[in-house]
Amino acid sequence: MIPNPAVVVLAFPGNEDLASELVSALGAQRGALTLHRFPDEETSVRVSGAVDQCDVIIACTLDRPNDKLITLYLTASTLRSLGARRVILASPYLPYMRQDRSFHVGEGVSAMHIAKWLSGFLDGLVTVDPHLHRIHRLDEIYRIPTRVVPAAKPIAHWIRENVAQPVLVGPDEESRQWVSEVAHDVPCPFFVLDKVRYGDRDVEVRMPGVAEFQDRTPVLVDDIVSSGYTMIAAVKRLQASGFGPPVCIGVHALFSQNAYEQLRHMGSQEVVTCNTIRHISNGIDLNRSIALSTRELLEHLPAAPNAAN
Repeated sequence: MIPNPAVVVLAFPGNEDLASELVSALGAQRGALTLHRFPDEETSVRVSGAVDQCDVIIACTLDRPNDKLITLYLTASTLRSLGARRVILASPYLPYMRQDRSFHVGEGVSAMHIAKWLSGFLDGLVTVDPHLHRIHRLDEIYRIPTRVVPAAKPIAHWIRENVAQPVLVGPDEESRQWVSEVAHDVPCPFFVLDKVRYGDRDVEVRMPGVAEFQDRTPVLVDDIVSSGYTMIAAVKRLQASGFGPPVCIGVHALFSQNAYEQLRHMGSQEVVTCNTIRHISNGIDLNRSIALSTRELLEHLPAAPNAAN
């Protein structure tokens, strides 16, 4: 593809592979982003290369989001000051989507607040399987064009290539939407466990009657593996019910503290994740799909509504 000087790709640290796919898919120029952290924890941003009248794609997955969000805002604002026409975020992991309602009196709905903020300084957003539950579509809370890259087909392909006679297992009711899609694409049967959460690290999982599947390899599938306690509880329940060692698959590998090591030591055959967040468990590559969705979004974007911000 002939390079397009009107499109520039910048990578936050750790997002270089995604940036390379974006450059290839878009025929874009590769820009350089330098971030400096001062002793007082403030950050300075420097962009190298011309971006005047360009569409700039920022490759930045937003795990551990708080510092990254401030730096993202500073980067987008710097690009505006340098004359960028539009600023688009390619963020494989989109944070704060699980806080989608007020669970206690006086509590804010963080998903809505972050969406309003990002919509104020970006012109487009591409992400992978955000945690949509009580919010059903990103356009319910985002005021900018968005694209969601589904992970179901790549996960199904991995299962077909690596697991004989699978039965897919959702660790809780919220996982049903992902598990059913993947099971359809494999194809194979699936069932969903019943989870009762008493706290962040106190989870009980109950098993439906599934004796007819015990000759199959259980494959646990969930969108986010954070504390790991939901999946760990599901592994324990499967083992107690007579299933063999499960394969554990997550879309987003947050893995707080020692969650990954705990899952590995529980007797799982394998723990595999998509590469939306860099982790040793990454085995399912979504970078090309993200890049192609970014190209499609860019081709359909209207004039830059945030250019004056």
